[in-house]
Amino acid sequence: MIRWRRGRRRGVAVLVLALALVPPPLALADGPGPAEPLLPGGVGAARAEYPMDTPDQVLPPLPPDGEVPVPVPEAEVDELVEYLPRSAVGASCTARTGPHQRRVERLLRLKADGKQSAADCRAIRAFQRREKIKPAVGYAGPVTWGRAELLAARGNPNAAGRCPVRAYTVACVDLDRELMWVQKGKKVTYAVVNVRSGRPGYRTRTGWHEVYWRHKDHWSSIYDTPMPYAQFFSGGQAFHAVYGQIATPGGSRGCVNLGHADAKRLWGALRKGDRVYVWGKRPEG
Repeated sequence: MIRWRRGRRRGVAVLVLALALVPPPLALADGPGPAEPLLPGGVGAARAEYPMDTPDQVLPPLPPDGEVPVPVPEAEVDELVEYLPRSAVGASCTARTGPHQRRVERLLRLKADGKQSAADCRAIRAFQRREKIKPAVGYAGPVTWGRAELLAARGNPNAAGRCPVRAYTVACVDLDRELMWVQKGKKVTYAVVNVRSGRPGYRTRTGWHEVYWRHKDHWSSIYDTPMPYAQFFSGGQAFHAVYGQIATPGGSRGCVNLGHADAKRLWGALRKGDRVYVWGKRPEG
């Protein structure tokens, strides 16, 4: 359910179109057989992927003008609903190899061969049940992988030393794991969270950046899409909130998407001029 707050630009009708659910893209499984589209819950039981944010890869955002309602969710969507092929629906433990099979096996300390076995399925299903991921059928999809990466990183997200340690604040974005956190020196000042970065053709730019413009109630000037708590760091690429799940088969069009509550906390953790460091590459699947 959504309540309304006044924002920038005009028209309620635009919002209805922008928030319309869109079907997720195709995702390839590692196992044999033809590729099947991955659907939330396998049968469209959860909300589909968030509509695309700004595709602008070069230019900074246009200054806001006019009026438009901006949605503010009254409650967060806290259910974790896995994406899986229809062929896995109804199985007590699926034999299908998921797109993140090898990564999930590694994180759960299984034999990381990238092939689904009966033992793998039982272990993955147990993890899903423990983390309340639905349906718990042992399929190694994006939601299961995202949750496993987050739990593994919570103790020390920069254990590999990939994010440079500086005396000043650095927002660290790890595309390999689709995680981000903020640190100052060796101290983590904003705990690690799941994010969604750019899909192929719209990759989130790596390297050093700087938060140069912030707009709490931003509305994309290109696609008329809400981008709450937007903090721009590279042209049209920004940290911003989306509604619904972060771990989905497809990526953004360059922005670093966060859940609404996480983006709201990040708004308070960063300031204009803070540095951003991005590395790695978003895994496909």
